[in-house]
Amino acid sequence: MKHLQYFIEVARAGSFTRAADQLYMTQPAISRIIKSLEDELEASLFIRSRKKLSLTDAGKILYEHAQVMEKQFQALQTELESLSVLKKGHIRIGLPSIIDSVFFSKLIASFHNEYPDITFQLIEDGSKRIEEKVMNDHLDFGVVFLPTRYNIFDCYSLGEEDLKLIVPANHELVNRQEVTIAELKDEDFIMFNKDFALHDRIYSACRKSGFEPRIISETSQMDFIEEMVASDLGITLLPESTIKGLTRDVKEVKVSHPTIKWHLAMIWKKDQVLTPVKLEFIRFAKVNLNVT
Repeated sequence: MKHLQYFIEVARAGSFTRAADQLYMTQPAISRIIKSLEDELEASLFIRSRKKLSLTDAGKILYEHAQVMEKQFQALQTELESLSVLKKGHIRIGLPSIIDSVFFSKLIASFHNEYPDITFQLIEDGSKRIEEKVMNDHLDFGVVFLPTRYNIFDCYSLGEEDLKLIVPANHELVNRQEVTIAELKDEDFIMFNKDFALHDRIYSACRKSGFEPRIISETSQMDFIEEMVASDLGITLLPESTIKGLTRDVKEVKVSHPTIKWHLAMIWKKDQVLTPVKLEFIRFAKVNLNVT
């Protein structure tokens, strides 16, 4: 495994010298290790030239398999360390800035009280980028808007709700019981940017109602959207759970024909060996969030 890890580092660095520096080894030692791998596999792994070190076809195949083996070996080590009890661990979770994070903060606080040696890293981002980070193993879990763009995730639902129209307190629609999407054709929209799945859902709903929304501002910040709507610069659409703390300067109106659904879920990668810590977090989350 050590030799495969050294091979991976050389392939990533594109240089024996750079890889040796990063591994705190000598360049001749790295070269000998790669040569021993080539002898064992009876195949040349690198095309050696003065300008650049590149993988041969055999090297590309080994690199692909070596990365998988490295992840499996890390998972094996973690599982062996955690056979009897849940020990120290670290969980990385992606949360969209649009959601009310209070319910998740309470979940993490409860889990930490039960397992004080397990730490958390919370990263705020858009739903699309969270999916990518989970897919690329930069996050262990992500809270995203369903449906996801990829079929490589397991998930469980955190619930479904409707989007509400948010308008300035002096807007002409403020006293309406409900409005249709088509009635918003001439409005200026303030929206989350394209990293957020909500952007696509609103845009699609408007297109289906016969118009393209006139978007005057896009942002990743919930507070900025609220401030712009309150300042009478435009309207927006937000999930019910996110509008509880809005100021009196904006008002909510029910949306119909069509209603726009907001389905939130927690995702993680399929077909991977989940460590006991991650398995326990999934179980704990389902119990404490009353999700089946």
